[in-house]
Amino acid sequence: MKIKSDEITTVIRQEIEQYSGKLEISEVGQVVEVGDGIARVYGLSKAMAGELIEFKGSRGTVMGQVMNLELDTVGCVLYGDATAIREGDTARATGNLLEVPVGPELLGRVVDPLGNALDGGPAINASGRQKVDIVAPGIAARQPVKEPLQFGIKAVDSMVPVGRGQRELVIGDRKTGKTAVCLDAIINQKQYWGTPDAVVCIYVAVGQKDSTVAGVVETLRKNGALDYTIVVNAGASASAPLQYIAPYAGCAMGEYFMWQGKQGKTPKHVLCVYDDLSKQAVAYRELSLLLRRPPGREAYPGDVFYLHSRLLERATKLSNENGGGSLTALPIIETQEGDVSAYIPTNVISITDGQIYLQPELFSAGIRPAINVGISVSRVGGNAQIKAMKEVAGSLRLDLAAFRELEAFAQLGTDLDAASKRQLDRGARMVELLKQGQYRPFDVIDQCISIFAGSKGFLDDVPVPAVAKFEAGLLEYFKTQKKDLRDKLVGSKSFKGIEDEFKAAVAAYKAAFRA
Repeated sequence: MKIKSDEITTVIRQEIEQYSGKLEISEVGQVVEVGDGIARVYGLSKAMAGELIEFKGSRGTVMGQVMNLELDTVGCVLYGDATAIREGDTARATGNLLEVPVGPELLGRVVDPLGNALDGGPAINASGRQKVDIVAPGIAARQPVKEPLQFGIKAVDSMVPVGRGQRELVIGDRKTGKTAVCLDAIINQKQYWGTPDAVVCIYVAVGQKDSTVAGVVETLRKNGALDYTIVVNAGASASAPLQYIAPYAGCAMGEYFMWQGKQGKTPKHVLCVYDDLSKQAVAYRELSLLLRRPPGREAYPGDVFYLHSRLLERATKLSNENGGGSLTALPIIETQEGDVSAYIPTNVISITDGQIYLQPELFSAGIRPAINVGISVSRVGGNAQIKAMKEVAGSLRLDLAAFRELEAFAQLGTDLDAASKRQLDRGARMVELLKQGQYRPFDVIDQCISIFAGSKGFLDDVPVPAVAKFEAGLLEYFKTQKKDLRDKLVGSKSFKGIEDEFKAAVAAYKAAFRA
């Protein structure tokens, strides 16, 4: 039987196509020094900055990442058990960058910065993976911030409003309620969950005690906020490399949801809380000094500004062509003795779009949240407020700042004229009105009604201790007897045309309250 030449070529071609043996070439180096979460490797001459390196140790495999490129060696940070690596172990260049699991499967879970479950639940089988360190979207991919992100805190939403896509720094000494303000913001998003305005929240804990993080998780669970929240924990016991990478990992998990808008899906709005970036800077300083990088001011390396700027620049409001999603960042910075002029606080102040400054003296005086309205500012301002709030809170910040100055002056025991006394009386009542219990966020319409009553002078002759009772009763009155009037405000989101009706209703309630 004769076999034709074209049949032979067909058979050979099929055999070649079916042969899938590929020659695998990988660059392998040797560990020359290891310790404190850092490894130096000799022989990886083609390794790139930021590349993932696989270390084969005596007790398993550990992943690391190239941070330093030197003459003969590369310096790597280790994301895992550094004690599993010994001098002389092999290290293989992977050609990949660090990635984390992303997707809705992470909602309601507590994970480490590499996406491994820490809450004792089942292993996370995420729908995708995303690079941890990416370049932030450019100017053309963004649009101005103009949608409010309600905190549910009267003092914030009226005087330092935050918009979706903004970066608002929360700064103050330890134990002044910084985390509580951010948790209030997360809990307040519950009202939007399941709607097109839903916000996914990500809480990144850096260098916190595990008991503190457990308390945060329990608070979120108790208030029904854990369902839409991812908690990323790199606790005080975690290695410096994991504390360094945690905020970027949390941001990458949030960006997955932010880009959902481009595919016409929800949720597409994200709120990231970084608690706190002072500890991340300290972890980065530790890595830098171990890698023998030159120390600079306050022993931080020169590129510590870039550490935070490349993280916070990723917070944005995307353009409509990109789906209009947003990522709002709330970085927390801890100051020492109120020193906002230190290196890390000034760095982050210059990167963000405003700051909420919490003052220990106000906290001790029982004014909570202890927001100092003089130093606190939002560079988005009225753009991030509904019309009704703009109408009632326009002069509130100036009034409170003037009250604080007048209060200091009055302490000298000078005789005050009638106008100054009136200003002091109103200021004292507005301060009382802006006090708020922890984890009790207010609906924005209720906030508007409260501040309306205060700013129009209805509280001027109400005794200061009775202000909270007056406010609670007033809000209940508008939810029951005057529900139709409140619904008008909900619909129009402005007091225009209904201001007189509101004045009459508040006056009627006040008469009943007095009786």
